[in-house]
Amino acid sequence: MTLPGIDGATDRLLMAEAIALARAALGTTAPNPAVGCVVALGDRIIGRGATQPGGRPHAEVVALADAGEAARGATAYVTLEPCAHHGRTPPCADALIAAGVARVVVAHAHDPDPRVQGRGIVRLRDAGIVVETGLMAEQAASILAGFTKTVTQGLPWVTLKLGVTLDGCIATRTGESRWITGPAARGVVQQMRAEHDAILVGIGTVLADDPGLRCGLPGLGDRPRWRVVADSLLRAPLGSQIVRQASTHPLILLASPDAPAERARLLREAGVTILHSETEPSGRIDLRRALRRLSEIGLTSVLSEGGSHMAGALLKAGLVDRLAWHRAPLLLGDAGLPALQGVGIERLADAFRLRLLSREEYAEDVLETYEVLSPTSGREIASGIAPAVSSGTSA
Repeated sequence: MTLPGIDGATDRLLMAEAIALARAALGTTAPNPAVGCVVALGDRIIGRGATQPGGRPHAEVVALADAGEAARGATAYVTLEPCAHHGRTPPCADALIAAGVARVVVAHAHDPDPRVQGRGIVRLRDAGIVVETGLMAEQAASILAGFTKTVTQGLPWVTLKLGVTLDGCIATRTGESRWITGPAARGVVQQMRAEHDAILVGIGTVLADDPGLRCGLPGLGDRPRWRVVADSLLRAPLGSQIVRQASTHPLILLASPDAPAERARLLREAGVTILHSETEPSGRIDLRRALRRLSEIGLTSVLSEGGSHMAGALLKAGLVDRLAWHRAPLLLGDAGLPALQGVGIERLADAFRLRLLSREEYAEDVLETYEVLSPTSGREIASGIAPAVSSGTSA
């Protein structure tokens, strides 16, 4: 039950701080969710914490340690229901009880993890702590979307980012695409990279552009934690940026079971992780099964920056949760490479249905963020909100 006063200005400001802490941790905490926690006496913050890299310690533990003895009688603001199960660390609900907090305000009231699902809140209330839920729940849910989808569907959250001309092209027919969008838009893309667990591209992008697939923002060069390439025949060059960096910055190649064994050996020696995945009749990687494999090893959110074939395949398979459509004021006409290939829709009734979530301008470019709906019925194929402000640049 939500108690009176939860919408007070002080509560909202303090929960906003907890949400900001959680957002700053995005892309670093998988397989655990990015959670923020603030401990306060009245309007004075005495402790801050977020889930630490790798998922532990949890946000509540960090914030309580920051607050120390001053936490007794305080209020804890946390973006997700405190855990109630023993894993590698004791339950956060127990930590809050032991610290003597008098009140806990929870944004997202029920952790989807079957080991929790309301048990944390029950434990707190049984200990005599006042628990209030639902404050800024939508904002918290947006940060937890990847974790929620992984737990409930066994698939990571997928944001498809495309940088396009006004007539829907991502490159000229010869493959030139740098740069369709401008510097401001590309800066937003770097933030997106930082907030996802992995970047996914196809081998065609690697062969054409030799991308590093790293975040270029100061202090965030270690993100995203993983780079993933759909490379059924293991064609990634040993001298490419991503392979050269594989020993220090994890690279996963999604390969066919029939991929050349000698290539696999050489790539592994370079530090590459190879995940064998089933292929489609065309020989391309079965992306649904591949993404399930990625979920199994701990990835909860993926930013797809692949080319038009990758974009079309993800949409066709119903794997895209958010579409970040970044438009630049350019026209290429019929000499341009279309943003989506391999979809083959012939009837309007079969078109992909989208719902506009936001529209933002960056210098001359426009970013439109869409929720992807079922192609035929308009029903959602994924729930939640994207874990980051979506954007796009040239593929």
